Amino acid sequence: MSQPAAVHLNLWKRRLGRVPDEVWNQVELETLVLAENGLTELPEEIGRLQRLRMLDLGHNALRSIPASIGDIVGLSDFLYLHDNCLSALPASLGRLKRLRYLNIGENAFDVLPDCVCEMVGLIELRAGGNPLTSLPDSLRELKFLRELHLRNTRIESLPDAIGALMELRQIDLRGTPLQRLPPCLAGLPRLEKIDLRWVETLEPSPAIADLEARGCLIYR
Repeated sequence: MSQPAAVHLNLWKRRLGRVPDEVWNQVELETLVLAENGLTELPEEIGRLQRLRMLDLGHNALRSIPASIGDIVGLSDFLYLHDNCLSALPASLGRLKRLRYLNIGENAFDVLPDCVCEMVGLIELRAGGNPLTSLPDSLRELKFLRELHLRNTRIESLPDAIGALMELRQIDLRGTPLQRLPPCLAGLPRLEKIDLRWVETLEPSPAIADLEARGCLIYR
């Protein structure tokens, strides 16, 4: 009696250096963990894994991501790219409309890639530890976003577009050179926490008082 095809493959911390070719033939995979393997590149063949719901590529040395990952349109649980050497993402990743969790923290992004704001299903976005200086107005497209993590970036202000994120619950701005908070934050009905610890540059803002008055926690 034949064994059922594996749907979960965990190759965490195997010191692979390169992913074995046979991995790309396991088209039944739903989760694939390749974290901490010293990977510097991935082949376009990763796009064969059309059933993936979760892909973990964190803690490697990747400088680019194959455009074919954008073909895995069923990728929904999370895409983990934390702690690599990435400064850009292929436009094709904007096709990942069902993705709910994206972590691109601890990379080299000085601008948020356009494709991120096309991932309209995102609930949580982690972009901390990048040299980001601003956020685009297209952020308003992330209507379902609940958590926005920007710790240790170079962001000095938030765009007014953030006022369109009616589902937003948490914003992490720890260790940023933030200078002002937009008044529109006070109009976000579900906002419950803003973390401003280790922010030394923030000007006094009536938005903070308004938010605290209605029960939003401000850590500073």
